[in-house]
Amino acid sequence: MNKTLKTTLLAALALGIGGPALAQTKEIRVLLANHPYGELLKAAIPEFEKQSGIKVNAESLQESQLSTKLTTEFATKSSSVDVFMTRPLQEGKLFAKNNWFEPLAGYDFADYPATAMSVSTYGGKPSIVPLVTEWQVLFYRKDLLAAAGLKVPTNFDELAAAAQKLNSDSVAGLAARGKGAAAVTQLSSYVYNHGGQYLDKGVAAFDSKGAVDAIRYYGKVVGSYGPKGVTSMSWENIMPLFQAGRVAMWTDASVFYGQLVDPAKTSIGADKIGIANFPAGPVTNSPFYVTAWGMSIASQSKKKDLAKTFLDWATGKDLATRAMLANITMARSSVWEDKAVLAKVNPGLVETRTFAAKNGYPADKPFMSAVGEARDLIGEVIIESINSKGTSTKIEAMAKDRAAKVNDLLRDTGEYGK
Repeated sequence: MNKTLKTTLLAALALGIGGPALAQTKEIRVLLANHPYGELLKAAIPEFEKQSGIKVNAESLQESQLSTKLTTEFATKSSSVDVFMTRPLQEGKLFAKNNWFEPLAGYDFADYPATAMSVSTYGGKPSIVPLVTEWQVLFYRKDLLAAAGLKVPTNFDELAAAAQKLNSDSVAGLAARGKGAAAVTQLSSYVYNHGGQYLDKGVAAFDSKGAVDAIRYYGKVVGSYGPKGVTSMSWENIMPLFQAGRVAMWTDASVFYGQLVDPAKTSIGADKIGIANFPAGPVTNSPFYVTAWGMSIASQSKKKDLAKTFLDWATGKDLATRAMLANITMARSSVWEDKAVLAKVNPGLVETRTFAAKNGYPADKPFMSAVGEARDLIGEVIIESINSKGTSTKIEAMAKDRAAKVNDLLRDTGEYGK
């Protein structure tokens, strides 16, 4: 055999090109979040592989790890990621500014509400397919409240009183995220209901009286009646405690309801677990109502056609319907209008969504490019408040100092005052 031809064939073998035996493998790399929808999607991938002939190498990561991994790979131009889950309010502005999203010009977005698209579109170009909509709710143990002679709390005064009465050595009266940056999203509704905001017209505002009052209240109830070690806990730490019967009430995102009542994951009967509107604060009741997760194609992907095929399947109505039946709250409008779906979805989810969609605030964190750094700064104030049960004399000064630092971040990215 001609030496040059032999060398060429060996190279073809190494690259996977040539005839039928050397056909290029249709393969993509997908990064998913450790999230109820990510779990559902990962379990269904073999169906997609069988239908499409495309092999999917899927990786699941905790949300902050996912963000860090994507940012590092994209920034160093070393990424082989084709499709990825992303948080529009967390990474959206940063990724768009760096052109890390592939614009989705051919995707049909007609089934998505304007609020979802407003945080998924950059420079007039849709770049994220909204997946999951979340709003803050109150999860509670029906049996424990009944035994204590309590009604479901509808305002912050009632919430604190119920938490105190339900709290014991074996059961935390009220759980909420306490782990610094992770707590920022769940604090948000407390801030809004005290009349505060994280940002106001592009300027840090979490040092206002309303916001500081919210931080103190959060620190008081979580520090006094929360699980031991709560300042190291995010949702993935609190959920198992609730499922094990060690938490009486929990304020967090609606999307976790399905897992709370899943008999394979909880020792509590579903009939003992309730879901209610987030309690009203002293000023209003405007819990966050956000597009928490979406899916995008990486602009650096070398397999965009295959990636688009996967994206269409992973964000389609069929999987959205399956997710809804698993009590995962999806962004597609049509699944919330499907009578067959609604007949099987917990009425509490439907009712709380209706309330939040009408009254909610469309962000659960500062909507800015440097949101990670901003969350870290706000998280420091939250931890101070929890550790002191809301009584620290340092909170106002810390909030003012951290707000100034967030304003510096906004100036650095050209977003201050915008």
